[in-house]
Amino acid sequence: MSERLDKIDMAILSELQRNGRLTNKELAAAIHLSPTPTFERVKRLEREGYINKYMAVLDADKLDCGFMAFCYMKMKNHSYENATRIIEAVKKIPEISECYNISGEYDFLLKIYTKDLQSYQKFLLRILGEIDCIGSLNSSFVLGEIKNDHLLPL
Repeated sequence: MSERLDKIDMAILSELQRNGRLTNKELAAAIHLSPTPTFERVKRLEREGYINKYMAVLDADKLDCGFMAFCYMKMKNHSYENATRIIEAVKKIPEISECYNISGEYDFLLKIYTKDLQSYQKFLLRILGEIDCIGSLNSSFVLGEIKNDHLLPL
């Protein structure tokens, strides 16, 4: 636990990561603190960057983008310029929901959502295939989601 955060701060973070739509009154009741100091603590946690943003978790299947793949990517040549080009390109591609610079055999790991396998194939050829500093790609398709709760172990 961070030295700057006490048990109440950690309780606030724990509650909000489970349900970011809690009202201040509901949050205060859950952590056994009155609303005013709860509000002040939440604002401080936001200001200090412990809380980056609030968002809704959407149902990909209902939105017709339920085909999920993890794509391992290698750069053609390892250089700052190539890495920067890939990073800037990835940030602009909506199908890529997550991107990590990783160690090991590959340089990047991408989490990609498309409508179906055929859409994924087109995505690889038309979108990622146009980034000329990519050396190779290796895809794994998600057959079933076991756990996806977005929670940090506080």
